[in-house]
Amino acid sequence: MGGAVSIPALGMPPEDTAVTDRADTPDDPGRDGLRTEQHGFVPADGPAPRGHASNGIGRSNDADGSNGAAGPNSVGGSNGAAGSERVTRPLAGDADLASAPGVGPGIGGHGGGDAAGRGPAAQPPLEGDQKPAAAGLPAANTAKSGRRVIRAGRDLPAAIAVGIVLGAVILVPLFTFYPIWVGVVSAAVAIGTYEVVRALHVAGMTVPLVPLAAGAVAMPVAAYSAGTNGLVLALAGTILAAVAVRGVRDPAAANSAARLRDFAACAFTAAYVGFPAGFATLLTSAPDGHWRTIAFLGTVVASDIGGYTAGVLSGGRHKLAPSVSPGKSWEGFAGSIVGCVIVGAVLMTWPLDGEIWQGALLGVATACSATVGDLGESLLKRDIGIKDMGSLLPGHGGIMDRLDSLLCTAPVAWLLITAFLG
Repeated sequence: MGGAVSIPALGMPPEDTAVTDRADTPDDPGRDGLRTEQHGFVPADGPAPRGHASNGIGRSNDADGSNGAAGPNSVGGSNGAAGSERVTRPLAGDADLASAPGVGPGIGGHGGGDAAGRGPAAQPPLEGDQKPAAAGLPAANTAKSGRRVIRAGRDLPAAIAVGIVLGAVILVPLFTFYPIWVGVVSAAVAIGTYEVVRALHVAGMTVPLVPLAAGAVAMPVAAYSAGTNGLVLALAGTILAAVAVRGVRDPAAANSAARLRDFAACAFTAAYVGFPAGFATLLTSAPDGHWRTIAFLGTVVASDIGGYTAGVLSGGRHKLAPSVSPGKSWEGFAGSIVGCVIVGAVLMTWPLDGEIWQGALLGVATACSATVGDLGESLLKRDIGIKDMGSLLPGHGGIMDRLDSLLCTAPVAWLLITAFLG
């Protein structure tokens, strides 16, 4: 029974690749908690129950090999045929051995079992992460102490390199010429709108790209030049234009429910991407706008780094929202709050001449809004059935996989900083 297993009931693709939810979360080593192996489907948070065999995969620590449901090439099981050969040595820790095509009977020893699948006495366990390389089997994901190895859910060097480049693209215009900063924001949300529209198309919705992308570019510009009134008018114009294009494209649609769904998707896209980005450019309207923007961006980055660090170091044992993002944990959320409070207090008191409590409040609000934005995009991707919004940024995913927490936080940061400083 070797080979890849399609699992459409779970909404997961049958490809022989890892299927993950965002990394983006910092403390999300396993992302959506599931992965597909080349020879079967295995939960990422642990092996199959003892004695269970699925798609020819048996538990390697079933020393008696009594699981008659396992295929003839199973490790730790027998198909009931006399003389079936199998591995009967248990592994220390929770490591699994999975059978593979081309790795025939007799992996690790000769059985001589009877029709009931009973084999010879169990041999001493393999210590720590000793690899059964001779059998061509995957190595155990445990340390020598038998404890599970915690691994990051992203390409960390690539993520750091991309983060440095993005930081330069943001900081240079922010401290030199504001219109270039507005152009950077508009370009980012235009690409983000493209990614969201493409994802909605995957979900079967008909959403026009051109008016939504044009509106995403216009909203930050309108906010910078005309304030909140300009931002609201740009949002309304974008939604009306997108709905009109959708209506003209299919004026006699028989399914009115689908048409209303597409209209709602147009409004959602405009309000989700371009509209909150306008608040990021609104922050630069004050004389110290560059430092206000740095306070906003710095606390969001602190949420990402603090959550990632705390989640990895603690192992993330207490899940925050397991049905949405199984890798997100309360430990990571606590790390986000600590990081945001520290950075917010420093930035509000040093360059902005605010109070420490104001920076602390900004930090707590940012940690909450950034987490909500991250979980919101994770929920959207899980509902649609995609891994990332794109692949433009190595180690991160798409633009929207970086903008999710920023977009959700921008209105909150603008409101609080404006209330504190005027």
